[in-house]
Amino acid sequence: MSSPRRRLILLADDYADDADMIADALGDAGRDADLRRVADGEELMDYLLGRAAYADRARAPWPDLVLLDLNMPLKDGRESLAEIRSEPALRRLPVVVLSTSSDHFDITESYEFGANSYLVKPHDYTSWIELMRTLCHYWFDLAALPRGRLG
Repeated sequence: MSSPRRRLILLADDYADDADMIADALGDAGRDADLRRVADGEELMDYLLGRAAYADRARAPWPDLVLLDLNMPLKDGRESLAEIRSEPALRRLPVVVLSTSSDHFDITESYEFGANSYLVKPHDYTSWIELMRTLCHYWFDLAALPRGRLG
């Protein structure tokens, strides 16, 4: 019996401490996911479109899921999400907004730009663990996902 394929989560967040928190929470939640991080929307699009430092897919494999912060430099999460949904090769990629904002406008706008889900970043580590456990269970165990680049 073969073991399940290790899932890749691409985190777009300019705050390195959140990336560390997510990585730790994934481990403590018992999820062996490969977490990669880009620090802004421009770098996110380079990764997804295989440009510049991300041209080699062996070093920058296709993600199963994108976690997207809204407030990033250069190109924010809203702009990035709109660009992802406008690219035929990217539009089916699952994108979950993960933000500190619980503002109704941010939530509504994210869904209007094509987010698959919107989650508010927890305030304590125990809640981070539960969020990562639930997120991975839904997206990797229950949901049927497209594989690889489309379009």
